[in-house]
Amino acid sequence: MTQVTDDWDAIVVGGGVAGLVAARELATTGLRTVVLEAWASPGGVVGRHEVDGLTLDAGAESFATRGGAVADLAGELGLTARVVSPEPYGAWVRLSGGAGPLPRTGLLGIPAHPFAADVRRTIGWSGSLRAALDRLLPAAHGIRPEGEVTTLGDLVRARMGRRVLDRLVRPVVAGVHAAEPESIAADAVAPGLVASTRAEGALSLAVRALRANAPAGSAVHSIEGGLHTLVDALVDDLRAHGGELRCEVPVTAVHRAAGAARFRVEAGGRTLTALRLVVATPHATDLLTDVAPELAGLHTDPGADIVLATLVLDAPELDGHPRGTGVLVAKDVPEVTAKALTHATAKWGWLARLAGPGRHVVRLSYGRAGEGAPAVPEDLDGLTDVALRDASSILGVPLDRDRLRDSARVTWRQGLPVPSAAHRETVRRVRDAVSEVPGLAVVGAWVSGNGLASVVPDARRVAAALAETPASTRTNR
Repeated sequence: MTQVTDDWDAIVVGGGVAGLVAARELATTGLRTVVLEAWASPGGVVGRHEVDGLTLDAGAESFATRGGAVADLAGELGLTARVVSPEPYGAWVRLSGGAGPLPRTGLLGIPAHPFAADVRRTIGWSGSLRAALDRLLPAAHGIRPEGEVTTLGDLVRARMGRRVLDRLVRPVVAGVHAAEPESIAADAVAPGLVASTRAEGALSLAVRALRANAPAGSAVHSIEGGLHTLVDALVDDLRAHGGELRCEVPVTAVHRAAGAARFRVEAGGRTLTALRLVVATPHATDLLTDVAPELAGLHTDPGADIVLATLVLDAPELDGHPRGTGVLVAKDVPEVTAKALTHATAKWGWLARLAGPGRHVVRLSYGRAGEGAPAVPEDLDGLTDVALRDASSILGVPLDRDRLRDSARVTWRQGLPVPSAAHRETVRRVRDAVSEVPGLAVVGAWVSGNGLASVVPDARRVAAALAETPASTRTNR
């Protein structure tokens, strides 16, 4: 019997947010589009789980407001009324000598106002005085020549000194990107920061300028009910435009015969074909070597493995949010293994109302870049004990198993590619090789950068360009 072949206008490999955004973009132009996802559910690192009867984000729980792209997408999906800002309690940093607030008017820990009270409390008067020298330095100080990469660590150290770098920026970068500031390109994690520093004449002024462009003056937003609800809305809209999502369908091979227009995708024991193919998985370089031989041997940064421990606690003492909405932990704090803690019921008002008085959701993040990172227990009980100990130390409130209502463990592998200069160069080579293959595109955090503020606009741009393939090459059915 002849094998049945699925014919489509577009195939998207990977059902994370990047893949879903690209698929929706293609489907809205009238292209018959199918998404193939290896996991049992879509969304990638924007996932969900249930802990103590609460449906919570199991991965990303907020998005950067820069550029407005995610808010625009939420509006198109009918979610504008549910976009929320975090509660205004601020975030903290835990250092070896104690805890202090992060700058409320900062960017990645870089203060816009070096003499602000919260900045002075964490880095001291001497640190603030050194940071203020930024305004007196030449505009190009700390910036590499054109064509060379300026790392975030080098930029901050040169312009504001070691205290700002080590006490503010380093814990933020470790918590958000699982990386060291010296290993990442400044513009990869804060687009426009280098050019703005040169234009404004100071790093602090550049931070002010970039923050001024953040909608509603907040650095991050989320969605009432959890960021994972964005995935539901994307899937619903994709289907409303005639698209299809198939989960638990791993793609094993991609081919295109010489001179042929259509891609052949082997997945789940079937062969699917399409004129357009979008690959939204970090394994793209392995999948595409047959159609783009230049990709052989190219491998983007796999990213650090991240382990998240969620605790639901009966702890009325936390009603006063003693460490604001959360804490980032410097790596030289020996008594704490976690790199970050999010006090979710302090951060999001909708969740506090849902949980009720005295019940708190606390999430701790584990997984640091580099050798010597502390090991994390593989079992839930062991991780829960570590998380309770860390949460007690970070929050300053005794928390033991008598306070514990429920806990959960989630591991994300290859979730945070380190945006280093080497990684960016590899991405450039991947993009160049893919651009030589008509109808082929790649999307995702591994090429666009971490965070929905980078992923969403890139996926939309790439998909819109792909949809412009002349109509005469579309399938006729």
